[in-house]
Amino acid sequence: MILLVESRIRGDVYVRFGGELPKTHRSNTAGRWMLSLPLKSVNNLVKDARKVQQTILMVGDITDIYVNSFQRMLRDGNFRPEELSAIAFGYTKLLEESNEVLTELRNVVNITTLSMTDKERMDVVERCHSKMKRYRNLVSYYTNKNISVSYLRAKKKNDLDRIMGLYGNMNERYW
Repeated sequence: MILLVESRIRGDVYVRFGGELPKTHRSNTAGRWMLSLPLKSVNNLVKDARKVQQTILMVGDITDIYVNSFQRMLRDGNFRPEELSAIAFGYTKLLEESNEVLTELRNVVNITTLSMTDKERMDVVERCHSKMKRYRNLVSYYTNKNISVSYLRAKKKNDLDRIMGLYGNMNERYW
């Protein structure tokens, strides 16, 4: 069974979903037959477009977590220079891996990649979104663990106020 749905957008421009409909641009022009997109495919493509957007935004989240947290760690006296170097190396690895996911996503979204079906593209978008979410959570976890090391060291030195001020008090603590 084919469902015919027509949505008027603006003026004489129409978007049609489902079945075969004559294509007309204005009421005084001749129509010609064309296949329109199934509604389910359009919904899936819109969902995937949102996931592509969310995936790209997660890269920004990862970068923000890294930049803001590492700047604070540089001002934290509880880390030695070699520890800060190791922390930066860990962040760099996580950023490189998330960049690989972004590259994979860009290759799939690129219009010139014609060898994939829509379902294959949607599956890759879903996989990239899941991976990027995992990396964002991993960067948050990594940051929290590093901050907790500083917290424990500050507690031994009886210097919790300075650390709480650096990383946030109870109401504004992001970690």
